[in-house]
Amino acid sequence: MKTEDDPLDPNPPRALRSALEAIRELEATVLATKGPEGVVLRYGVLYGPGTSLGEGGSIVEAVRQRRVPVVGCGAGVWSFIHVDDASAATLIALERGAPGIYNIVDDDPAPVVEWLPALAAALGARPPWRLPALLAWLAVGEHGVTLMTRARGASNAKAKRGLGWRPAYTSWRAGFRKGLAR
Repeated sequence: MKTEDDPLDPNPPRALRSALEAIRELEATVLATKGPEGVVLRYGVLYGPGTSLGEGGSIVEAVRQRRVPVVGCGAGVWSFIHVDDASAATLIALERGAPGIYNIVDDDPAPVVEWLPALAAALGARPPWRLPALLAWLAVGEHGVTLMTRARGASNAKAKRGLGWRPAYTSWRAGFRKGLAR
């Protein structure tokens, strides 16, 4: 799992390196800006109404149609956040957030091999297929395979401590069962 201070992978695959460098540069610029103090919020994978992981969303529909497989061993760890919890954290950060970087995620980072079948079950869909990483690489490239096999979750400990924020959906498990629709 990623640390609470810097969950960005220090040794990303080539395809992600420039994007991560740009994110780090932007965050450093925000934090170094004179005048208004900078607060950076790093959101987990958003789910719930109005998102691709909400009722009628593109990912939900792809999971229902079994078009999202578990790639390789499915060891990539994802951190999720319900849109309502992301909104609440944002308001708190605007009102009283101390300068810094905060991960806005739930309490339960999970590997793809765990959360993807649970999402399918919550949707009443059949379990996802399993696809070897090499075949997936041909279809979705290095970035897609990395997300499914090497991603690391994030900790919300600093946001809880520094913002006094607590997610209503402490786990994607309950969120997937109860929080995808309006």
